[in-house]
Amino acid sequence: MTNPEPLDEREARRQFVRRRQKMVFTIVVSALVAILIICGLIIFGSIGHTAEHATIAKPNYGVAVPCPPDNAKLVNHPDIRVRVLNGTNKSGLATALASALRNRGFNMQDVADYPGKTETARTQIRFGASAIDRGYTVGSQFNDAVLIMDDRNDDLVDVVIGATFTDLDDEDSNSVVGRKIEAIKGCQADPSSMKNLPKAPKA
Repeated sequence: MTNPEPLDEREARRQFVRRRQKMVFTIVVSALVAILIICGLIIFGSIGHTAEHATIAKPNYGVAVPCPPDNAKLVNHPDIRVRVLNGTNKSGLATALASALRNRGFNMQDVADYPGKTETARTQIRFGASAIDRGYTVGSQFNDAVLIMDDRNDDLVDVVIGATFTDLDDEDSNSVVGRKIEAIKGCQADPSSMKNLPKAPKA
């Protein structure tokens, strides 16, 4: 018959088990608290959105753009020729946007698909060196578009619809015809100094 364990040995074992359970419990609670803190930071934007905020904070989304001519004003809409190119996979979006711009008085020229192979991420307002004021004027109708000067020689302004597009911006005092055009911070004062311009899309 086996002799029972001494009381002090059994007590020592019970204390060891308690200490181990307490340690495991402490680790689990600490891990849960850490997870809750990280989730809170993500929800409130301290983590995970840093890159997005940095991109949005850059003038013209980080794309070089010419400054408008001195004392340039928003151009009369019927004087601006606009073509809408659908850079998304949403069928009929270009036709709908062209109709909306026509209702705002723009001289709509054509509607087509953008010739790119991949979906355009952000809406682009594309124009040539001779239509900078027109490009800015069309850009004033959008709240998330990037202005791009390409190598075209005419005054046609292209609107390439991107995946982020939802609707035109509300018409307010910032888009009233005749209002002085506000230059984008960091814009190029001399458009001729901008080299290696992207090719104008051919739709």
